[in-house]
Amino acid sequence: MNPNPLRLALLATVISLAACGGKESAEPAPPAAANPTADAAAAAAAVDAATQRVPADEFLAAIARHCGEAFAGRIITNEPAPAPGAEPDPFEGKELVMHVRDCSNRKEELRVPFHVGDDHSRTWILTRTEHGLRLKHDHRMPDGSDDPVTMYGGESQNAGTAQRQEFPVDAESIALFEKEGLNASVTNTWAMDIEPGKRFVYELARPGGRKFQVEFDLTKTVAAPPTPWGY
Repeated sequence: MNPNPLRLALLATVISLAACGGKESAEPAPPAAANPTADAAAAAAAVDAATQRVPADEFLAAIARHCGEAFAGRIITNEPAPAPGAEPDPFEGKELVMHVRDCSNRKEELRVPFHVGDDHSRTWILTRTEHGLRLKHDHRMPDGSDDPVTMYGGESQNAGTAQRQEFPVDAESIALFEKEGLNASVTNTWAMDIEPGKRFVYELARPGGRKFQVEFDLTKTVAAPPTPWGY
């Protein structure tokens, strides 16, 4: 029996409608609701990450907090003990004072005179470098001229921390020490530690046991010392 054309047409229509009904038209998902608080927090975090200071910067900033202030110090380590008959240690029994004196460019360089009794010859110069920090010892004569042994020190060889930076002797300083017959100093490593508002430590160490440390009390200031020689 031949199928009824009208019936076939109706059946095709029903199948087509059923197929369409099984699929819902795709619509784009609505945008997420705005969250101003979260957006502001994310933006602030991005700014903080972009401007986060490395340990060298934090270390300089910790010292710069005390700009203009002077502090008394005391020897906490001086090893080995002087040999019998040796010349008196130039630091023992002297008034020791550090003065965070020059912070005119505090993010790039600090100058901190280190006074030993009536000797005003020493100034520590901390300079920000491309890779970290440089420490130099500026030594002057009473008339302000350079001491024969001056501007020696070294550069940090790693990131260090915001509390401690180390400065192994550099090639320039080794050449100076050898020229001046100070061969023991060619293995020097200097270091500085700071706990802002609590204490600052200056350190000299050498392989073989030599260690010298002066601790300064940052909890109370003292009268500013005289202008260092040459400044």
